[in-house]
Amino acid sequence: MVTYKVHVRSFTAPDGRLHEKQKEFVESTKKRIIVKAGRRGGKTVGLAIKALRAFKAGKRVLYAAPTINQVEAFWFEICRALQEPIDAGVLKKNESEHSIELPGTKQAIKAKTAWNADSLRGDYADLLILDEFQMMAENAWNDVGQPMLLDNNGDAVFLFTPPSLLSTGVSKANDPRHASKLFKLAQADTTGLWEAIHFTSHDNPFLPQEALGIIAAGMSLDSYRREIMAEDDDIEQKWLVYYMFNEQICKRSLSALPPNFKTFPIYSGHDFGEANPAAVFIARDPANGDLHVFKEYFPGPGVSPYQHVNAWKEILDKRTMAKSIGGNVTTEEDSRRLYREHGWNIQPPAWTRVKERVERVRAQMERNRIIIYDNCVRLLSEIANCMWKLSPIDNSILDEIKDEKNFHLLSALGYIVSDFTPETVSNSPSKVPHYTL
Repeated sequence: MVTYKVHVRSFTAPDGRLHEKQKEFVESTKKRIIVKAGRRGGKTVGLAIKALRAFKAGKRVLYAAPTINQVEAFWFEICRALQEPIDAGVLKKNESEHSIELPGTKQAIKAKTAWNADSLRGDYADLLILDEFQMMAENAWNDVGQPMLLDNNGDAVFLFTPPSLLSTGVSKANDPRHASKLFKLAQADTTGLWEAIHFTSHDNPFLPQEALGIIAAGMSLDSYRREIMAEDDDIEQKWLVYYMFNEQICKRSLSALPPNFKTFPIYSGHDFGEANPAAVFIARDPANGDLHVFKEYFPGPGVSPYQHVNAWKEILDKRTMAKSIGGNVTTEEDSRRLYREHGWNIQPPAWTRVKERVERVRAQMERNRIIIYDNCVRLLSEIANCMWKLSPIDNSILDEIKDEKNFHLLSALGYIVSDFTPETVSNSPSKVPHYTL
């Protein structure tokens, strides 16, 4: 039996621990596993570890991806993990074929580019891994992949990110949504054969938030939804609560802040909670009333009120806070009082019902008055994913937000934006009712 240490460089804890979503597919014992994951979620390292465990158990592993870049990323992790037995001459490595084997046995790991049935032919495996499966032709699995597992009752793992408009042009698939459809079939499986796993880029706690911000900065909301959040529902625009947010106009680079930005008064909205406290910071342009959302705050659990307040003061950067709003009017006064004791005066909202706060945010978005900067990655994600509940009968919109409690930054935004005083609604039926700050 070959012994070795797995040296994993990226996207795990320093001691090599996997994050929870990686564990799900690495440790799954199902014969068929399909993973829908966001970019940089750690799936390549997770795949390498799963492949190495199978190899260590004496199995033959075949990894296939449609591009050489993806193959090289996987191959790097494999070679790094097995460097000691390779250097010792226990294992034989063929760099040109991207293969490592134990001489005299069928125990091997091989990585190759494959995008259709013909490019996948000529090999066999106990464990077949098809990465970036959404870009492969359907026949890679149907005509070749599935049959190659029959002799040894082998296992298969599929990984994909929901295709965006950028990727569909280079896909070899006739149906660009074939991977998504297979995922839905796996979710509905009742035989125990399949396991369907979904995770986002945010689920990787070892990915620096700065790196995620850089990746997301240039994306459209649709691309963000697909490539970071790994969501690919067939949705209609009207199902989104904030579909009127015009990202072409109102999503901007942080470098595009107005030159006199530091003279703007600052407002903040706060959503309380020990596990998911959230806040947004807004600079209001006194010349035109535009709201510039320049900072989001989402630290996660384990932060004390004293630490929150110090972090907020750093965001203010010695400027004066005009007003802070947050929390339920009747049930969260204790939280507001706690922050006041630490020197941050958070006031109760003017509107008690979520619906009224949502409508005032929507009204400002309709007029392109809310500008959100691209460092507010989570807030933009919440806007892209916040949907109305739908009737199970006919998909008609119900007057309730789906999974409302998950949208902490939008709650914070609603608290502060809804506090501004509405001006007289125009009498013209052709104009959208609007509010002034």
